[in-house]
Amino acid sequence: MRRGVGQVATVQQWSGVEVRALRDAMRMSIREFAAHLGISERMISKWEAAGASINPRPVNQAALDTCLKRSDADTQARFAHLTGGALTSGSDVDANPAPIGSSKVRHPKDGSEMVEVEGSVFLSGRSNDPVWLADFYIDVHPVSNGDYARFVAATGHPAPKHWADGQMPTDTAAHPVVFVTWGDAAAYAEWAGKRLPTAQEWEKAARGTRGNVYPWGDQPTPAKCNVRENGVGATTPVGRYQSGVSPYGVYDLCGNVWEWCGTDSTPGRRELKGGAWTSPFDRCAPPSFNDAAEAMCDDDTGFRCAVAADELRKRLGS
Repeated sequence: MRRGVGQVATVQQWSGVEVRALRDAMRMSIREFAAHLGISERMISKWEAAGASINPRPVNQAALDTCLKRSDADTQARFAHLTGGALTSGSDVDANPAPIGSSKVRHPKDGSEMVEVEGSVFLSGRSNDPVWLADFYIDVHPVSNGDYARFVAATGHPAPKHWADGQMPTDTAAHPVVFVTWGDAAAYAEWAGKRLPTAQEWEKAARGTRGNVYPWGDQPTPAKCNVRENGVGATTPVGRYQSGVSPYGVYDLCGNVWEWCGTDSTPGRRELKGGAWTSPFDRCAPPSFNDAAEAMCDDDTGFRCAVAADELRKRLGS
């Protein structure tokens, strides 16, 4: 184990010995620890039984790194003691790690509010497969008509076809932009110095790391989002459904508009996530799969953007 000035301890190479020490330091059962990491109980037992003779795969090494980094000072001190390290609960330990969803910034190009989704394993898809993703930032809200109007004015990109004379309808400035193809969404993202999120990034931002079915938890609650059952019959402002935000504080990840992702399903087709105001609630769960031709353009489809964490930090000078 090593540590740097102002940094938490890190493990150069995890083995079953350090895995057992971390679980004991966190005072978790094998079942609890496995759920926390998004790894099977059988895998945890295998590592611990093999001790120093086994090293988890890189994806799991990274998950263990993140778990240790986010631990509180007491847990880190116990871990250091159990592994014979010199770490104490002094100044090198982050005694009050920031809760997820607290690291919000304004993007310097389009002014959108973005939040960091830290690198870790999360449970992906209907089968809750553990998947590692590096840290990234994602827009807190879908791109609005107001946002898109600034892009159109700056670049001369064609306005959505329902804007009369190419002018944004002022009564829906805070609603998500619609009637955009995948190419339109990608062009906006490029102009803003961002990109479209992958389907897995989008899903992690919606579900968190614990495999929630919906952004707010596991209870099917259509009232927390703009879906067909509520009878709204149109898009709603991007910040309206405050009880439906994700663990990271991201809005509209169920309902309102389908959102284009960067992930292609087959050549010429891209994944869509989240459902829309036109969708039945059971189609809107974040693990669900949907895709469409890149040229598809409809009144219930929009997008939001993402960016690699290191890239945004560099632009912000942090």
